[in-house]
Amino acid sequence: MTHTHLAAASAVLAVLLTSCGHKQQPAPHADAAVVPVVAVQQGTVSPRTTLSGIIAPLQNVGITSSLAEPTAAVYVKEGDRVSRGQQLALLDTADLRAQLAQFQATVSSNAAKAVQTYDQAGLTIIQNSNTVNQARAAVRQAQQTLSNDSVNLARYAALLRQGYIAQLQYDQQATLVRNDQQAVSAAQVTLQNDIQQVAANGTTSTGLQGSMVASAQAATQISQAQADQIRVEIAKARIVSPIDGIIVNRNLNPGEFPGTRQLFSIQQVDRVYAVLNGSPGQIAGMVNGSTAAITSSALPGKTFTGSVEGILNALNPGSTNFVVKVLLANSAGLLRPGMAVSGSARLPSASGLLVPDTAFLDTTNSTVQVVNGSLVQTVKVTMVADDGKNAVVTGVAPGTAVVINGQSGLTDGQTVAPQQVAQR
Repeated sequence: MTHTHLAAASAVLAVLLTSCGHKQQPAPHADAAVVPVVAVQQGTVSPRTTLSGIIAPLQNVGITSSLAEPTAAVYVKEGDRVSRGQQLALLDTADLRAQLAQFQATVSSNAAKAVQTYDQAGLTIIQNSNTVNQARAAVRQAQQTLSNDSVNLARYAALLRQGYIAQLQYDQQATLVRNDQQAVSAAQVTLQNDIQQVAANGTTSTGLQGSMVASAQAATQISQAQADQIRVEIAKARIVSPIDGIIVNRNLNPGEFPGTRQLFSIQQVDRVYAVLNGSPGQIAGMVNGSTAAITSSALPGKTFTGSVEGILNALNPGSTNFVVKVLLANSAGLLRPGMAVSGSARLPSASGLLVPDTAFLDTTNSTVQVVNGSLVQTVKVTMVADDGKNAVVTGVAPGTAVVINGQSGLTDGQTVAPQQVAQR
């Protein structure tokens, strides 16, 4: 055998031995479909959520009146723009003004009576003090008379013993002394009563006189308060707007009594809320202060940027209807309450293994197809976050070749020719 034949035989033997030791991947058929794939790799997505809803006013104020007075004039109509403090209507207050005049007269009368009571109390206090002084003088005079008569009685006793006077004269003097003693006692009682009366009367701020003065002053204050209340009622007759806004409902005409109904409805629309509805999955991770972009089919080509002011939980337990309120500037008045809108808000960023959104086989976003060598295989994944272009998923390994178009109609085990495409 020649060297050439030996070399050829050795090469064939080597191929046979290699075939026996390793299983080869089947080579793609010449007519295998070319399938674009992308290699799974680490990345970050900044997802956004899109919610639908309507425009609501910043404030919606209903105005009523507690006055039972007829309407004198109404100055606005529905659709008018009004400013805070602007007069909307006026109620007739003729009867209230008459009551005010009556109460003002009562105030003047009670004030005069209070002054009179104060002066009378002062006079009474002075007179009582003079009475006490007179009573003290009477006591001193009675005591002096008793002292003189008692001295004379002692002289009469000595004269009686010496026989210079009769018994009758001594007895008369003794009776006079006893009468003087009773007069002193009576004067002392009178003095004590006068002192107690002065104490009871007190001053112009204490005691009986003080109470009378305070009562008269209180009567003045009560009538003054009644007059002030009428002034408040008269002020209420001037119905004004509490906010800057638009009159959206007028329910009052001249001559009508307000009753208990709502007279005006005013909406503040220089700033408005986009009230958006969403499911728990759509609002998860959203926080106050997030930026949101609002659009409306009624205003094509216009986008309004606002901030999330509130994320409201579902009102009814078990409900999946959550509310997101986005505050928007609306100085031009383009956004009107009740207008249907769509809002897009940014959610927290997420990092992980990325696959294109187009790789998912259906709307559940739970399966993709990968190419293992040249064979197609369906793999279950879990989507963590999505930004509309790429999604962060779990369930695949880094570097796995994922079919970009999940709607290609490929089947498991199908042989394809993968074409690597750079991930975007």
